[in-house]
Amino acid sequence: MAKLTMAKALNSGLRKAMEDDPKVVLAGEDVGKLGGVFRVTDGLQKDFGEDRVIDSPLAESGIVGTAVGMALRGYRPVVEIQFDGFVYPAYDQIVTQVAKMHFRSGGRIPMPMVIRIPFGGGIGAVEHHSESPEAQFAHTPGLKVVACSNPTDAYWMIQQAIASPDPVIFLEPKRQYHAGAVEVDFDADPAPLFESRVLREGSDVTVCAYGPTVGTALRAADAAAAEGRSLEVIDLRTLSPLDLGPVEESVRRTGRCVVVHEAHITLGIGAEVAARVTESCFYSLEAPVLRVGGLDTPYPPARAEHHWLPDLDRVLDAVDRSMEW
Repeated sequence: MAKLTMAKALNSGLRKAMEDDPKVVLAGEDVGKLGGVFRVTDGLQKDFGEDRVIDSPLAESGIVGTAVGMALRGYRPVVEIQFDGFVYPAYDQIVTQVAKMHFRSGGRIPMPMVIRIPFGGGIGAVEHHSESPEAQFAHTPGLKVVACSNPTDAYWMIQQAIASPDPVIFLEPKRQYHAGAVEVDFDADPAPLFESRVLREGSDVTVCAYGPTVGTALRAADAAAAEGRSLEVIDLRTLSPLDLGPVEESVRRTGRCVVVHEAHITLGIGAEVAARVTESCFYSLEAPVLRVGGLDTPYPPARAEHHWLPDLDRVLDAVDRSMEW
């Protein structure tokens, strides 16, 4: 048991995976000596050496391409894309090699690798440092996509992703890295990697979120409770495959659903959740499934990002509209 921030929890999870399996290798820009720009890999090169924690050139395609070769040779590479907006030079490698190798080989060649991507806004960063590209990867068959939202999940999910035989896009909400420490039980039984979870029970509206917006949804539930409304909050956790069993069960009780994410509304994860919930819960719905997300514009300059990001008021407004339908 230890009190950890998300960054420290990820560091501890990576350390445990490296201790348990000598084939686990980390690579990325500044992950070694510096410990990563968010200090997630701090101290790991010192303890495991430069052959297992590798400072790579500034070349995302090369980072991921090298990791493909390492996975083919029996290693379990974990690569860091320094910021979400930097992943696009590696997009070709990810969708044409990483995602397809297992299928292309008729199941004979696994691709056990993890691509860590700090994602989302809220840190006052410049352009290309606050993207939310998750839907582009969730749309690619052959990739698993998960998003942690708290230190406990971060500790366990990174280990589970590394142990997976399939390639995993591991999304880390960067504004949560140092947001606050919580007690993490190293001896607990972790939840399965590809399952969503009910964080707060409620009876009026089901609110689904993942990554950085889970905290927003929980704060909205607190605010709504002060007004006599009961929100059930579900952390999706896994975006591919989507685990909507708990969501559908909840919606059949509440009759209403709001999906919250930072990514653009159009063709985002919320659109898929809305479609599936409508298909499976049509006769239980008392209102359309509503979405709250980033605006359909490029991410704005830092001083304007608070206007762009979904916040407490926008979530509560969606709840109000759902209840008034």
